[in-house]
Amino acid sequence: MFDLDLWREIFQSINMNRTRSLLSGFTVAFAILLFAILFGIANGLQNTFQEAFGTDANNSIIVYPGRTTKAHKGLQVGRRIQFKNEDREFLKEKYGDKVQFITSKVNKSVNASFKGEKNTYQLHGISPEYMFIENNVVKEGRYINQNDLKHKTKVVVIGEKVEDELFFKETAIGKYINLSGIQYKVVGVFTDDEGDSEESIIYMPITTIQRVYGNNDLVDLLHLTYNPEMNSTEALAFGVSIEKSLKEKFDVARSDQRAIRIRNMAQGTQQVDMMTTSLSIIILVIGFGTLIAGIVGISNIMIFIVKERTKEIGIRKALGASPRSIVSIILLESIIITAIAGYVGLLVGVGVLELATPVLKDYFIKDPGVSNSLVAGATITLIVAGAIAGYLPAKRASQIKPIVALRND
Repeated sequence: MFDLDLWREIFQSINMNRTRSLLSGFTVAFAILLFAILFGIANGLQNTFQEAFGTDANNSIIVYPGRTTKAHKGLQVGRRIQFKNEDREFLKEKYGDKVQFITSKVNKSVNASFKGEKNTYQLHGISPEYMFIENNVVKEGRYINQNDLKHKTKVVVIGEKVEDELFFKETAIGKYINLSGIQYKVVGVFTDDEGDSEESIIYMPITTIQRVYGNNDLVDLLHLTYNPEMNSTEALAFGVSIEKSLKEKFDVARSDQRAIRIRNMAQGTQQVDMMTTSLSIIILVIGFGTLIAGIVGISNIMIFIVKERTKEIGIRKALGASPRSIVSIILLESIIITAIAGYVGLLVGVGVLELATPVLKDYFIKDPGVSNSLVAGATITLIVAGAIAGYLPAKRASQIKPIVALRND
């Protein structure tokens, strides 16, 4: 049952002992402040590491063909390895569910123009799966589809920057863009969180680019994503297996490092995971060390407060107050001070992170921040610790006989 007199008495006690209350609250507020700032900076560093991968799928593998540097099975050194469309099907059939998405890719540089506006862009011949590998987002229209591949249609999907530079305020959908003298219909416009560099690209069905620029089935590279359920160790082993299979297919020596090259994002992901895990452990140690320091500070202050109020407790007992009511008053007062101070510390900590965000960017700390649930948990921990720290001395003090308490100096 809500006791208005009890709460009025608690707030009167806090008001009458402002120095004591401020001293108790400062310890809590400072601990939460440091806790919020430390974890905010740690999260900012993690954001920086993740940004290094952009929005591309971080479970991707790119396979590049090169030239042999070692003779093998009677074949000469310097032999050029050339991938074809069949190599995409070879990997897809050989590894089955281990491959999530896979596309062949052909890269060209073209001069693009529309109504007098001209510029040079990268043209990539791709399959529809590339949308999920590169994480493109269709802004208008559609992406390359299987029908485009089958019929080798002269259609393109352009980046938003290409649309801005060539079409200005006019929509590009349905218009025809000139690429090195050949007209292609624009069927889609895409965006990419990696910015202008990725949005300055034009995509075309790989079968179309092969027919127009060579009338063959040659490809520049293979790009795939592996099953996301693989851990980093399994993903690295998968990349090695792909390299081994292709070397066997093209009669390349196993020790030849330049004939077929693998870029496996799992390696970078593993390194980032190790760095972020190590950083998280360090921050946790520092953060919990800060909380422990706050708990010790609260404990010492509570012991001091209870000792200071021994005579007050004696008077209350002499007037008929029960031990339980005395302990309740002290604990509730401690909890209120701790809760208010913790909230103030949280606000100050978040405010400091907000103000420091522009400066921290110069030190490669992006969008530092901390979840409210984490800081709330830390505050509750301090409140519980403060309550426990205050309960024991309050319990002992409440059991002292009034005459003994009144004699206390």
